[in-house]
Amino acid sequence: MISILKILQIASALVLVLVILVQNRGSGLSATFGGEGGFYATKRGAEKILATTTIVVVVAFLILSFIVSVIHS
Repeated sequence: MISILKILQIASALVLVLVILVQNRGSGLSATFGGEGGFYATKRGAEKILATTTIVVVVAFLILSFIVSVIHS
């Protein structure tokens, strides 16, 4: 059981890295320091899907990490 959870944790970490790397460069903290213009734009299409996927994968990773740490102790 613990090995399956660890494999799922590693898989979710890899998916999280890939999803973060696919996102646009200018949409993060760099835009705060003068990277892009000062207008507010909503996320649409693929950006919205990537943002939602990132949140879901982060939550899954955190839950799996917590479960593995509780079971392992």
